[in-house]
Amino acid sequence: MKGFNAEKFVKDQINEIRRVIGNEKAVIAVSGGVDSSTCAVLTHQAIGDNLACVILDDAFMREGEPEKVAELLSQPPLNLPMKVERVQERFLTALGGLRDAEEKRKAFRKTFYETLSDVAKREGSKFLVQGTILADIIETKGGIKTQHNVLEQIGISTRELYGFKVVEPLVTLLKHQVRQVARYLKIPPEISERQPFPGPGLSVRVVGEITPDKLASLKKATVAVENNLSQHSPSQYFAAIINNEEIFPRPNLRNLVNSTAKHLKLSQINVWVKVLADKATGMKQRARRYGEIVAVTCRKDGGELYQPDFMKLDGLQKRILSRMRSATRVLYEIGEGDGKQPYVVVVRAVKTEDFLKAKAAEIPWPTLQETASQILRECPNVSSVYYDITPKPPATIEME
Repeated sequence: MKGFNAEKFVKDQINEIRRVIGNEKAVIAVSGGVDSSTCAVLTHQAIGDNLACVILDDAFMREGEPEKVAELLSQPPLNLPMKVERVQERFLTALGGLRDAEEKRKAFRKTFYETLSDVAKREGSKFLVQGTILADIIETKGGIKTQHNVLEQIGISTRELYGFKVVEPLVTLLKHQVRQVARYLKIPPEISERQPFPGPGLSVRVVGEITPDKLASLKKATVAVENNLSQHSPSQYFAAIINNEEIFPRPNLRNLVNSTAKHLKLSQINVWVKVLADKATGMKQRARRYGEIVAVTCRKDGGELYQPDFMKLDGLQKRILSRMRSATRVLYEIGEGDGKQPYVVVVRAVKTEDFLKAKAAEIPWPTLQETASQILRECPNVSSVYYDITPKPPATIEME
């Protein structure tokens, strides 16, 4: 959208929302992210108190986040009518026992809309407003991953299934354009510049089965990553957690060890490569595929972890992915604890404009080292911390 005009967009969308919704009531689920918050402010300006704003406390938000978001959005200048819905047990039950990323996303979507259907009936609402953006539709229709908020575009009738019509004011915009709209609406920078947070929340950052201890450790790791990496202003940055299990029977990794050692000018005895049992979502030719997660550990002769510059790390991921076509992720170890613990944590940070393509952000090693140390101190069931050095494509930004 060349020459995007935020003022014109806002005026046009307010008129369109009024035309579509009229004097009826509407509900919007607000996460505190820029998409849903901008959508809520637009719709509130259009229909006023006929809009009910709800936060679904689904167990997958960050620590204390539902209350913080409700307080921020209900204050001037936004003054949104906020309610927090306590639905953690409902969501945890729905996703319990699932390992496959798409199964979890679909279970989340089903529970999300069934919950909102109950809220809409209680509020007497015939419309659900949501902050779907263009990238969500591109990824879902392209088969890369199921975005929980894409329904009618793939043939799902929300009126038949849930009793409401979906209204999507931001559906023609990419993320940087949404931020322009948010700034024009004078939405505080805590929201307008906030890094993206997936609709299914931390559920897509728990790779494999979601368990209470795994989720609890991820929330602690998330605090460390967000606090430490914010100073470097990546486009998006977060932690993910994976079972510390290798694929079995093990593939022949000698070629990857040799290639890594040669590329980083290390002795082969100082290089370790393993393939984790769980897979991560990636993309090839704009289609989704699940692939292996390759984890690399390199040491100096003295035993400490080797810290190469990012140009070398970028070259390393290219080498590994060219030699192991089934892989979608390359991780590089940045911190080590007790190798016998059940989980590993992955730190992901990317630079991007439109979220359709991204590259790993060049976070300084002291920051990565301190972040890893904090995670290992606060999460005793985590054995190692890795940095995800894979671009999009072939990886997606999120792990699942």
